[in-house]
Amino acid sequence: MSLWFDDLPVGRSWRSPSRTVTEADVGNFAGLTGDFFPLHTSEAYAADSEFGTRIAHGLLGLTFAHGLMWSRTGQLDESIIAFLGIKDWRFSAPIYFGDSVRVEYEVVERRSSTTRTDRGVVDFEVRVLNQHDAVIQQGVKSLLVAKEIR
Repeated sequence: MSLWFDDLPVGRSWRSPSRTVTEADVGNFAGLTGDFFPLHTSEAYAADSEFGTRIAHGLLGLTFAHGLMWSRTGQLDESIIAFLGIKDWRFSAPIYFGDSVRVEYEVVERRSSTTRTDRGVVDFEVRVLNQHDAVIQQGVKSLLVAKEIR
């Protein structure tokens, strides 16, 4: 069931299913982006880092957050028009191979479009957590969402 602009009042919140970060995920992300920084791809290099082992790319976590919020839930499949941006995104802790990440998100602001009456902007406060309930990333995602034609 798709949610529309009017179904997203300030304060409404969700918790996504979790996803485990694998070595294949990190390798595929490195190949896709061209980011083969050895902290992510070389155990020998990473062993001497402050983390003691390889960690996932921070942007991979951000990407997983987006997928966990929308693709896995289907909540905005019919109503989302565009992803508008990210505000104040912070990377608070590393993502280790084998971590299970999930997303908690809440509508913190919404406003109708001033130029088109069939849509509005919805801001979501997003927290990415690991299996220990530690916040590893957080920020605000803004989406352009259609109003349901009734």
